[in-house]
Amino acid sequence: MRLGINPIYTTSGPCWSEPHPLFLRKSTLMSDPTRRTFLKAAAFTIGMPTIIPASVLGKNGAVAPSNRIVLGAVGLGGRGRKVLDCFLSQPDLQFVAVADVQAERAQRVRRMAMEKYAYDDCYTTSDMFEIFQRKDIDAVLTATGDRWHALVSILAAKAGKDIYCEKPCSMTIRESQELADTTNHYKRVFQAGTQRRNIDNFSFAAKLARSGQLGQIHTVHASILELKPNKEWLPEQPLPDPAVCDWDRWLGPAPWRPYNKAYVQRHWRGHYDFHAGAGLPDWGAHTVDLCQWAANADETMPNRFEYNGNTITGYYTNGVKLVMRLGGFKGEGDWVVPGTCPVRFEGDEGWVETADTGEIAASADSLLVGQPAANINGLSALQHVRDFLDCVKSREAPAANADVTRHGHIASHAAAIGWQLGRDEIHFDPETEAFINDDEANRMCSKERRAPWNPSSRLV
Repeated sequence: MRLGINPIYTTSGPCWSEPHPLFLRKSTLMSDPTRRTFLKAAAFTIGMPTIIPASVLGKNGAVAPSNRIVLGAVGLGGRGRKVLDCFLSQPDLQFVAVADVQAERAQRVRRMAMEKYAYDDCYTTSDMFEIFQRKDIDAVLTATGDRWHALVSILAAKAGKDIYCEKPCSMTIRESQELADTTNHYKRVFQAGTQRRNIDNFSFAAKLARSGQLGQIHTVHASILELKPNKEWLPEQPLPDPAVCDWDRWLGPAPWRPYNKAYVQRHWRGHYDFHAGAGLPDWGAHTVDLCQWAANADETMPNRFEYNGNTITGYYTNGVKLVMRLGGFKGEGDWVVPGTCPVRFEGDEGWVETADTGEIAASADSLLVGQPAANINGLSALQHVRDFLDCVKSREAPAANADVTRHGHIASHAAAIGWQLGRDEIHFDPETEAFINDDEANRMCSKERRAPWNPSSRLV
């Protein structure tokens, strides 16, 4: 029997931002003495080595166990392991357990931990609820596919864990609301994996915009990917042994479809049921997020979107424009700085542009005085992880907290919905977080979760 939790509410109607009562109840774990006994033996009783390294005792400059943050993980593939490596480099962090429905991935993570700590102290399981139930775990890192991000984070928050969640953190507008409502209600520290908020060149560019050194900001530019949602199914293949890959749990809340090995080998990307918002919220979590920051719009989102091919323009109530355009844009407005995830911030007295290479270009050399060295790639999560751990200790809000994530993700989801509907223009209310006089668009603000991850059934 699996652990039971309160089901999570979804709606097929218009979006709304008030937390549903089901989010506000404390999670109840089903009583099962046999399973409890098993978990205690398997998860908490870990054989200790005969010779204990000095680092475990807090000697030789190491942080004593009582001062360490204990981390567990759910679903770590390639990107997840890179982020975990950043966590493992922190002296006040102890990584103890991973849950993954793919056994081979769980073992790779276990080997990373063994190499770090020089002894076997990493528990592996296919059941994420074993991670949530452990009282010794303070925080959870999740880097599953998009379909699981919000739900894993919500369940972790209800279990009393702080959360570092890879981006994009939601599949829909409604999930963005659920995630923020729940983590805020349970007073959990939440950090979205939008690591560029803690990377020097992006911080420098955003500061130029936010401080007024570019004058009055009028336009911010975000690179996006070409919008090509794939709704086709790959050919059915024989199901693997659940001990190797639990396909039903891999799908989780997403609609059922036949197994194909390519999905679990990261080729779920691009598929509408698995990849957030036809891909726009995926890249929006990289670049729209930065534009929201630079435009001082972290507490709102555009109220209107216009569509011209693959270019989407959003308009904030204060008149600032958010231009979402392809990374390989040609013609007027070419990207100046090479590299992935370029952003550009324009004011009436100048502009600045930067990208993952760390390079920065500006309209005047004087704007670049004090610029950081271009020595940190935009993919590095090291400083972002450090920000999260510091906030776990201080209980302050990190750079990419739940409210920042809510508004940036909703902006991207709203832009994607208008594009998917083939609109020339669509109107959105930042206060109610719903489309204005548009039932068709509002129905796309949420997706029904597959049983047992929907409100109509309990997890058993």
